Amino acid sequence: MPLSAAIISGVQKLVLYETRARYFLVGSNHAQTKHRVLKIDRTEPKDLVIIDDKHVYNQQEVRELLGRLDLGNRTKIGQKGSSGLSRAVSAYGIVGFVRFLEGYYIVLITKRRKMADIGGHSIYKIEDTNMIYIPNDSVRVTHPDEARYVRIFQNVDLSSNFYFSYSYDLSHSLQYNLTLLNNTYDLGEVEEEKKEEVHTQNQQDSFDIFEDEGLPTQVVEGIRNEPYAKYVWNGKLLEKIKDVVHPDWLMYIIHGFCGQSKLLIYGRPVHVTLIARRSSKFAGTRFLKRGANCEGDVANEVETEQIIHDASVMSFTAGSYSSYVQVRGSVPLYWSQDISTMMPKPPIRLDQADPYAHVAALHFDQMLQRFGSPIIILNLVKKREKRKHEKILSEELFPAIINLNQFLPPAHCIDYIAWDMARYTKSKLCNVLDRLSLIAENVVKRTGFFINRSDFYCHTLRPDERWGDLGGYVTSHGRVQTGVLRTNCVDCLDRTNTAQFMVGKCALAYQLYALGMIDKPKLQFDTDCVRLFEELYEDHGDTLSLQYGGSQLVHRVKTYRKIAPWTQHSKDIMQTLSRYYSNAFSDADRQDAINLFLQVFQPSESKPHLWELPTDFYLHQRNTMELPLQRRSYTYWWSEGILSYLPLPYDEVPCEENKKNVAVKRLNRYDENIDIYTEFFKPYELSSFDDTFCMAMTNSAREFMPKTVGIDPSPFTVRKPEETGKSVLGSKSNKEEAVLQRKTAASAPPPPSEEAISSSSEDDSEEDREDDGTVSQRSTPIKLAEPGDSTRTQEDFQHQLMRETYGLNLSEFPTEDDTMIYRRFVHLGQNQHKVERTTQATDTRHLENVINLSPVSYFPEDSIYEVQLPKVDKTSRELFESHIQMGQGLVRTLCREDVLMYREYIKNRYM
Repeated sequence: MPLSAAIISGVQKLVLYETRARYFLVGSNHAQTKHRVLKIDRTEPKDLVIIDDKHVYNQQEVRELLGRLDLGNRTKIGQKGSSGLSRAVSAYGIVGFVRFLEGYYIVLITKRRKMADIGGHSIYKIEDTNMIYIPNDSVRVTHPDEARYVRIFQNVDLSSNFYFSYSYDLSHSLQYNLTLLNNTYDLGEVEEEKKEEVHTQNQQDSFDIFEDEGLPTQVVEGIRNEPYAKYVWNGKLLEKIKDVVHPDWLMYIIHGFCGQSKLLIYGRPVHVTLIARRSSKFAGTRFLKRGANCEGDVANEVETEQIIHDASVMSFTAGSYSSYVQVRGSVPLYWSQDISTMMPKPPIRLDQADPYAHVAALHFDQMLQRFGSPIIILNLVKKREKRKHEKILSEELFPAIINLNQFLPPAHCIDYIAWDMARYTKSKLCNVLDRLSLIAENVVKRTGFFINRSDFYCHTLRPDERWGDLGGYVTSHGRVQTGVLRTNCVDCLDRTNTAQFMVGKCALAYQLYALGMIDKPKLQFDTDCVRLFEELYEDHGDTLSLQYGGSQLVHRVKTYRKIAPWTQHSKDIMQTLSRYYSNAFSDADRQDAINLFLQVFQPSESKPHLWELPTDFYLHQRNTMELPLQRRSYTYWWSEGILSYLPLPYDEVPCEENKKNVAVKRLNRYDENIDIYTEFFKPYELSSFDDTFCMAMTNSAREFMPKTVGIDPSPFTVRKPEETGKSVLGSKSNKEEAVLQRKTAASAPPPPSEEAISSSSEDDSEEDREDDGTVSQRSTPIKLAEPGDSTRTQEDFQHQLMRETYGLNLSEFPTEDDTMIYRRFVHLGQNQHKVERTTQATDTRHLENVINLSPVSYFPEDSIYEVQLPKVDKTSRELFESHIQMGQGLVRTLCREDVLMYREYIKNRYM
């Protein structure tokens, strides 16, 4: 049997079948050609017994299996009234298994929505879930507190900003996913891996590496590594079955934000994707989780990655991809805020003395291992205060950084930038964003960014001095980001999001320049590109702020640009009150739900209940309850092996240790899991239009480009606020605008009748007419205008509406020739599907040049024809084949005509 026949691409569709003694979970790939079966025992009251059927079924085999199960589980043989096997629920993935005080529950994803597409890999958002109790009622042992634990667990809204992908590792960055695979596995090692896999086929490896015989083996398409545990939120829920079931059943979810927008550059689509991964370590709400725990994990730690790629080529091997990563997180110290008496700003206190910066060392050791050097800290807390509040953190963090840096090599020291952003905002002489842009330029130049292609030829044609001194690490495949910017204020919400936006805007300019989209790495405000990016970042900031602080952003980019309208101040006050209410009344319940979902607290009859604990301090500070076997060094505070590879991150270095830790699933280009045609167009089933095109992506041309004629369509052109497609206030989406228009129309008074118009037209005064020639609603003469009247007629009013709506102004009525052309166009449109049968030679010759239609039916009224494909000449076929080969990276040899054409273009363009 060929190796590929025993492989299933991934469990993307699930059906749960139920009998009295068992649950049968049938999973299939996207094309529903391969199926796996899980058997879950329902007779055990408290244990989880799962049997994974190793066999891969085809569609006919799984139908026969379900038929035998149905027949064998009926109460009486031959009885047709009651089925022995019933269908419980359909799903798209398993979140995990959880147990409180009774038996186990299974949590299934029952509804999903596509949010982004990266290299042909779909990223989905969880829309709805279903929690099903596994044991049968006959063996259930009830507990009075079980229902309360279920309610607490369900307080974690899984339909709010949880994301997953079947074939792309969301817990790692794009740089990790692409770079490590290229470094770890050489193309020449594919055959050796294949032989080794055949040798160990009977053993259950972590992932299968497969290639179809006879298919090309140069392409690594699917990316599924061992996930990064810090950003996985259902890792504990899958821990019980991880070593029992096939890896295709395991699907890891992240929490945070995912958004994608389309930037159209003269019709060329460029996708801008923003992915935020919230850490599951020391996770919680605003005032209940501050600082760091004893393992170096900080509160509100979020890794934000912006990915730019040319959407005209959806492939990791042939396409161009670029990404930039930055981090936010609480100040890595032992600190908290006293919330015993709730107030807007509870006092900050340092809980524990840390003279050797032990907890900061653990935190920055994690960052060096994941990102490399330099680590740049942008601290935005206040420096000058009448009563010392935020300043306490700066006075403690700065000496900790100095203490750690004295043991590091000077080239890899931690950079510390302290800037009082709030004080600069109040000053009328200082521009906050200008200062942030200078910091961003310095940061991006030092860290660099990731791109999977080497320098384009356009960089030689349009050189820029800033490109030469760009940091990072240059490889044969392109560039790699080394180091990261870590931004923080007290809450890591408002000021942090604006600072991250400015750094991301600077990095976006370099990424677009690296992809050959712009001629210099510089972007200005009030362009379609920056407006699209700003809206994406504001959605990102609102989402993270709701998750941690309980409200949306209070201060936005427009606030710091000082162009926010007066109505924004009232919204800021409401957001502040909402945040205060959430912190005072609902944060404790949300914290209990997070602790229970992440299995930080596991219920047991032998220990107190979750709601009886006075604090969850010891749940998140587990090491404080254990005696250390070996104390960590205060001078050599980094992990072994990290310094030898700096500035490269240790996690991405192709060393032997990483090769052991990384399990790769190698997919060929013909696999159903990543087949773009099968993903979007399903010829084997009826598909819903809403399900197929469910991703509402923001489009720069549709949302931001002016609708008037004669405007430069470039998204990098600076436009005045009144020229843009949106108002200066901006709006979140077209849906909200439509809802607002419907509400306004519903609350507006009904249009006046003809009698009301005629009775009120006599009393109209000149004041009702506006200066620009428009007429108020009360005095609009719709049917009462006389030919010689000076008031505007109905046609004039329609022209006025046309100019306001479409930006067109008809100076005169259409001529008779134009009217005849339009009527002829309408006639052709009505008869485009009606082909008259004729035997004239001229019509036959005309149709042969386009397409051949030969009637099939003998009845002249029928319009059913046999269609023959048009003939394609040799030149057109060769042109099409060269276009396909160019998309696959196979460029044909240039002939003499091509060289002359290119020289003529260069001479006309640049000389």
